[in-house]
Order: sequence, then structure tokens, then C-alpha cells
Amino acid sequence: MKKITATTIFESLSSGVRLDVYRLLVKKGTEGMVAGEIGSTLDVPPTNLSFHLKTLTHTGLLTVEQEGRFQRYRANLPLMLELIAYLTEECCGGNLEQCGDFSAHAVCPQCIDPSSDMK
Repeated sequence: MKKITATTIFESLSSGVRLDVYRLLVKKGTEGMVAGEIGSTLDVPPTNLSFHLKTLTHTGLLTVEQEGRFQRYRANLPLMLELIAYLTEECCGGNLEQCGDFSAHAVCPQCIDPSSDMK
């Protein structure tokens, strides 16, 4: 990941509403939520929510899929894990065995390959 990409992601999460939306969608995993459910859950008016969803989608943190007349939003978990890897790539002076494995596969194999078995 490039520094400019990480900076853009952090800027998009600097709003309390956008951070709440993203954390809610991370919790929902691959199921995601339609915009109306997000607004109801977080008590955010539709016009305000639309602005925040557009910003998160533009940065790549959310994906959106049309379902009839609704739009389902999902957190882009692989991008989140890429950001975590970027932040921790020099953890413990490069001695990752001291810090733990923050790679996407170790942290959340289901996020990388939804068909993987998480037993």
C-alpha cells in the first residue's frame, strides 16, 4: 500500500459518522447491510448517510451492490487488512515473531477467501 492511499483512508474515517458506519459494516462481515438499515441502526438521516456512504465507497473502504431498489453496502475487509499490514509491516523492528502475525490470512482468512473454512 502506498502512503497516499493510507492517508486517504484515514481521512475518510476521520468523521465520527463514517467511522461508526464502517465499524458497523465490519461487524456485519460479508452479509453487509442496505442503506436504510444502516441509517436506522445509527440514527442518521438518509441525506446525511448518503454523503458518508459515497465518501467511504469512493475511498474503497465499502463496496456497494444493487439489490432491486436497495443498495447493499459491505466493508472491504481485504483493504482493511492491507491497511493493518501497512501499519504493522515494521512492527518490532521487522521482527514479526515478537509481535504476532498481522497478515490478512492469519488475521481473517474468511476475509480473503469467503469460501475458506474457519474451523
